[in-house]
Amino acid sequence: MEQSTCLDWKGYSRKAISKEVLTHEEAMKVLQAPDDELLLVMNEAFRVRKHFFGKKVKLNMIINAKSGLCPEDCGYCSQSIVSNAPVSKYTMLDKETLLAGAREAMNRKAGTYCIVASGRGPTEKELGQVIEAVKEIRETMPLKICACLGILSDEQATRLKDSGVHRYNHNLNTSRNHYEAITTTHTYDQRIQTVDTVKRAGMSPCAGVIIGMGESDEEIVEMAFALRNLDADSIPINFLNAIPGTPLEDKGRTPAMKALRVLALFRFICPDKEIRVAGGREVNLRTLQPLSLYAANSLFVGDYLTTPGQEITTDHQMIEDLGFEIELCAL
Repeated sequence: MEQSTCLDWKGYSRKAISKEVLTHEEAMKVLQAPDDELLLVMNEAFRVRKHFFGKKVKLNMIINAKSGLCPEDCGYCSQSIVSNAPVSKYTMLDKETLLAGAREAMNRKAGTYCIVASGRGPTEKELGQVIEAVKEIRETMPLKICACLGILSDEQATRLKDSGVHRYNHNLNTSRNHYEAITTTHTYDQRIQTVDTVKRAGMSPCAGVIIGMGESDEEIVEMAFALRNLDADSIPINFLNAIPGTPLEDKGRTPAMKALRVLALFRFICPDKEIRVAGGREVNLRTLQPLSLYAANSLFVGDYLTTPGQEITTDHQMIEDLGFEIELCAL
């Protein structure tokens, strides 16, 4: 009789639940698991997800508060200075438009409203506009606010925190060794420094990655361990949506089953953190999107910065069909 070569995937969930760190070799085996074992891997990832988060799903909504006009050369981004993509370009949205976006987030059952602006970092005027809007949102709506405005000083971070911003997003995007292949106008260390600035100010740190930019499996593992060491509370996992007109326009999509293995890996390595299925999920996961929530406990609803998202009722139906529950905001 042929002997099964399946790994003991249950051992992975046991280690994760006890917050024992996987070895590098164990982490690599998740990414290289054969397709025939994927459901076994996802079952153990779900065991971890359920232990820490039950069957609840956190919803987040983005507003592109300032579009284009960015001096940075990030190769994946349609808003960067090296992009020829035909995207809208406008300065920081006014307070009423930001408030309208917050109301729409409520309509979509999102618990977190993400104010995202292109650029290296906010000007004094831009920071003031965001702070003014955040204060009114916090006074009138039960929403958590996440800001993503680029590199911050300690003083800027403190002002955002004092205005009512709960969380600040600044993604690592890729591994340290791969970083200069993606961006040269700022460094990996500056990304780390900004997350540390956010933590010192008392905001919850959000930092994630983009999968599919030419990185190796070893570098994906490195990213997961880097975010564990950074102690990011929320980890958005983006899958490259290669936009025509950007330097990475010719990159192929990440196969859906590989994307699921990536989500399982991050759940095993960062077991008690919010793992969010983020940009590119519709393009890369396609019909396997529901399986992503067996590892992840959070997702974006609605459109992304310059690309469309899935129709909101489809997301709500997907969550209901899984027998999961939308987690409403509890401030």
